[in-house]
Amino acid sequence: MLFFMPAEIDTAVIVMVARYREWFWLFPLLAAMGSMAGATITYFVGRKIGEAGLDRWISKKKLATVRKRLEDRETLAIGLAAVLPPPFPLTPFVLTGGALGISKRKFYITLGAMRFVRFGAEAILALLYGRQILVWLESDAFQYTVAALMILALAGTAVSVYQVIQRVR
Repeated sequence: MLFFMPAEIDTAVIVMVARYREWFWLFPLLAAMGSMAGATITYFVGRKIGEAGLDRWISKKKLATVRKRLEDRETLAIGLAAVLPPPFPLTPFVLTGGALGISKRKFYITLGAMRFVRFGAEAILALLYGRQILVWLESDAFQYTVAALMILALAGTAVSVYQVIQRVR
């Protein structure tokens, strides 16, 4: 919710599998577990703030869309949100799921399974194209791109922190 770093876990999975091919099965599992840990915090924040508190965290338009999807088919909505890549926003679904009181069991099983599917697919692609990925990672263009993305991530985090501070006031 505070840190603005889309696709960081995805990138880590791809790079690690490309470099350590024999551990390709472990990285998606670790990534899914890490993603679940982060989602747990957001889920319980949603539980704590409840439906009434969602307006402070999610825009009314986005909240209406997320609420409708979760009320109609919560498992499908959480599953699709978990498997789709950035820039698709997962956080509003997790936060709203907690606020609406989606079953913890259903939430964790769906989110965990679909995050593993997503990271597993990335690991398989990294196995197939790992050598090309490593050559690309060592290029100057990639280094400049990473530097630019780090600056954007820091700026995005600063904006997020500022927005949270403004909401609290």
